[in-house]
Amino acid sequence: MTPQDYDYIRKLLRERSGLVLSADKQYLVESRLVPVARKAGHASLAELVATLKSMPLSPLTNTVVEAMTTNESFFFRDKLPFDHFRDVIIPAMMAARAQEKHIRIWCAAAATGQEPYSLAMILRDIGIALKQWRIEILATDICSTALEKARSGLYSQFEVQRGLSIQMLIKYFTAVGDLWQISSDIRSMVTYRHFNLLQDFSSFGAFDIVFCRNVLIYFDHATKTSVLNRIGRAMRADGYLLLGAAETVVGLTDAFKPLPQHRGLYVPAPAPAPTKVLNLAAAS
Repeated sequence: MTPQDYDYIRKLLRERSGLVLSADKQYLVESRLVPVARKAGHASLAELVATLKSMPLSPLTNTVVEAMTTNESFFFRDKLPFDHFRDVIIPAMMAARAQEKHIRIWCAAAATGQEPYSLAMILRDIGIALKQWRIEILATDICSTALEKARSGLYSQFEVQRGLSIQMLIKYFTAVGDLWQISSDIRSMVTYRHFNLLQDFSSFGAFDIVFCRNVLIYFDHATKTSVLNRIGRAMRADGYLLLGAAETVVGLTDAFKPLPQHRGLYVPAPAPAPTKVLNLAAAS
């Protein structure tokens, strides 16, 4: 791949997905896009790039973007956010929403579904206390193939061993050949939707809880700020935002503030009080 072709791919990825690649990641692009080029019938990456340039809105562009996205995920990843969800967030939401009995959760960049399914299992384990509640879990991702896997709820032995206890496996999964499938009850709790975080999501409505973990690290400063500000506008005033261990709102937005003693957990910041403008005409 020539430096010019690599620069074109970097620009394409940044514009279409927000993904920022440094100058030393050419090897990664080549390793992931060579199979894409072959499948599309191209003899080289140069031919692939030439096609992308001639047809920038073709399905091939989406295929390239999806091939470059990272879909790393596993059940109860990093544990602490899920402890926060079970021990801090849900009790607070049950008190705050006692009358309406309705909670909306958004898992942005949900990859192959382990995160939203982990939340669904926690909610099921809470049991009768949430029996009369309506809880929506929306899970979105830019990668169609990841979403297909998530909807199927089928995972390999290696995947279920990553973060999932044997008790959870027995309780919520069924062996299907060499794979494990999560129960239809848990799958029914999650709605999956193909979505790009660079797009407008005001039509989603207001959320009580947003998980946006391990995706901001791939964006530049301006894109991180834009995404966080728009999430802020899509959340209720007493909602909760959870970010990845290497992510923060500090220096990016004033829409959220950290919740003391709870790493990775943020709440919407109060709107600043309106500035009182002195009416000089009236004063005179």
